[in-house]
Amino acid sequence: MATNTVKSEKARFDTKLPLEQKLLFEKAAHLGGYRSLTDFIIATVQVKAKEIVNENEQVLVSKRDSEIFFEAITNPAKPNEALQLAANDFKSLFSE
Repeated sequence: MATNTVKSEKARFDTKLPLEQKLLFEKAAHLGGYRSLTDFIIATVQVKAKEIVNENEQVLVSKRDSEIFFEAITNPAKPNEALQLAANDFKSLFSE
């Protein structure tokens, strides 16, 4: 039986920051119950990154939907045969 092993690639992220800021982050990590400053930073940045990406994607979808709607309003397609038949059926219900 073959097993598929998926390796998770790792990347390093280093930064320098003011000592006061590091101490604040360490305090927040401790108060938040995180195992380490690294765990705190990764979890916090992950949440914020997802929020930013989701917000951006919603704006793009909303903009695209607006463009599609505007195009449909300003340049409507001709009704097909099924729609014309349905309209005629509807009219006949109320004209009797």
